[in-house]
Amino acid sequence: MAGQNGRTVRDLRRANRAAVLQRLYFDGPLSRFELGPATGLSSGSVSNVVADLVADGLVEEAGSVDSDGGRPRTLLRVVPGSGHMVGVDVGETRVRVELFDLTLTELARTERPLAAQRYDVEVITGHIRDGVAEVLEAAGLAPERLLGVGIGVPGIVEHTPDRGAVVHGQTIGWDAVPLETLLRTARGLPDSVPCLIDNGAKTLGQAEMWFGAGRGAGNAVVVLFGSGVGACLVTPEVERGRAVEWGHLTVRVRGRRCRCGALGCLEAYAGAESLLARWREEGGRPPRDTDEETALTAMLAAAYPPHGTAADPVALAVLEETAEYLGAGLSDLINLFQPERILIGGWAGLQLGARFLPAVRRHATAYALRHPADKVTVELGRLGPDAVTVGAAILPLADFFARGGRRSQPVPEARPPAWQTALEERRTQ
Repeated sequence: MAGQNGRTVRDLRRANRAAVLQRLYFDGPLSRFELGPATGLSSGSVSNVVADLVADGLVEEAGSVDSDGGRPRTLLRVVPGSGHMVGVDVGETRVRVELFDLTLTELARTERPLAAQRYDVEVITGHIRDGVAEVLEAAGLAPERLLGVGIGVPGIVEHTPDRGAVVHGQTIGWDAVPLETLLRTARGLPDSVPCLIDNGAKTLGQAEMWFGAGRGAGNAVVVLFGSGVGACLVTPEVERGRAVEWGHLTVRVRGRRCRCGALGCLEAYAGAESLLARWREEGGRPPRDTDEETALTAMLAAAYPPHGTAADPVALAVLEETAEYLGAGLSDLINLFQPERILIGGWAGLQLGARFLPAVRRHATAYALRHPADKVTVELGRLGPDAVTVGAAILPLADFFARGGRRSQPVPEARPPAWQTALEERRTQ
């Protein structure tokens, strides 16, 4: 039966479950008494919802605390092993796959390096499928027990009713790739397991807003620097964030050609791939036959060598110019969106930020309007290079919360880890 606002009793129960579950997830352990004001629910509603969540195995008791003159209050927390998610980061140098429990504690991981044909669609889908199978096998977990698989990818992700998530990755040569459909083909994911795909910068942003340097901010921009450049905009209206192709703002008319084909994009000056190419073009000598992460580390070491060793003036000049381009690019975000925080992440962003963050801040302030520049802070993200993978795992977790902690399919019985099965077989021989 629907009420005057169109909400049914089922909708109300789902919303109440979601409210209690999320409050325990982010702020727990909490008592039933504390959950009332924290969720806005009556004590009776809290008791009913908690009983329901305990019966479902999602919530458990976690000790007790003294109350003012009364009986001790029982604390409640989310059960870590009551759900599992896989997060996948389709990055520039590797495909990283990680398995997490419900509290986002890592249980298993694997990485697949990407070589010359790194963005071949069949190669990427094979790495994802094999990586998911490997981490599940390591944990002895059936695919059907997953809350879902979240995947962060480069490019624009379009969600279609007939083909699922379709990726438009102009910079990597992906033209309307039906990634979700491809992953559900032979040796792929069962139909019962949700597969959620989104832009990698958006998954990075979601991770930093939930667990990192963005917590508590209502209006923020999280930027990702890797081989390319991207950003995620978070506002009160778009709490889960929106990916913006910030790397393809024009910063120089008739400038360097970008991977997207246009001239003068920010990515053509600030992305790690272009940064290393500029060093090479100016006479620098990046190490041969290494990946971009290793090459960028070498460039920073050449520009800032140990005391008593001469610096590479070409590497230093290119890096200092890059800091100015980054600052100018951040000024566009400041002027357009007036965020209270800008967070810099991605493997290249963390490497460059450790050395150049003060210079980037200075340039951003110089190029931006004074009023919004005075109100913004520019910091590094706190979750490190795994942030995209963590954010990808949040995609199915957020979907699980939105359903009030209800699974879309029944859960099969757990099987023991592979090592335990092998041990038992040896004992019976």
